[in-house]
Amino acid sequence: MTTRIALLDAPAPPQPSAMDLDAIREAFAFFDAWEDKYRFIIDLGKELPDMDEAQKAPANLVRGCQSQVWLVVEMHNGAMRFAIDSDAHIVRGLIAIILAAFQDRPAAAIRAFNIEGLFAELDLLKHLSPVRGNGLRAMVGRIHQEAQRSAAAELAELRAQAGKGG
Repeated sequence: MTTRIALLDAPAPPQPSAMDLDAIREAFAFFDAWEDKYRFIIDLGKELPDMDEAQKAPANLVRGCQSQVWLVVEMHNGAMRFAIDSDAHIVRGLIAIILAAFQDRPAAAIRAFNIEGLFAELDLLKHLSPVRGNGLRAMVGRIHQEAQRSAAAELAELRAQAGKGG
């Protein structure tokens, strides 16, 4: 699997209509019925920007998902920027929740964030099929792999600079 991580010095453009975690938590607390929460998740997915078709390449597929899910990572001033898309509405909504937790954060913060705790707080995994839950964990696993790669690349760069006396 080939992963592209682009290193960009320019500031990242703002993510369109991304909902923050506090707003997602409030919405989940507001709805009593899981049918309403499912609709909310689907609506979150509708707000996600579509991924460029050229990025929907086999190399960007996330393995372990029931639906097709593509993930592309870019670095902007030390923060990770993800483009993630799926062909399933509910999965796009789950992606929106993941992005609320991870988008535009440094690799160390992504690796330290307790995403399983968030899923438990929202009671997500109990209301997803086992296959869908495994897919959700596969997306998070891939993001953690990318964060690990980013941290390793940053460490290698620091060592190279230190070796040059820089």
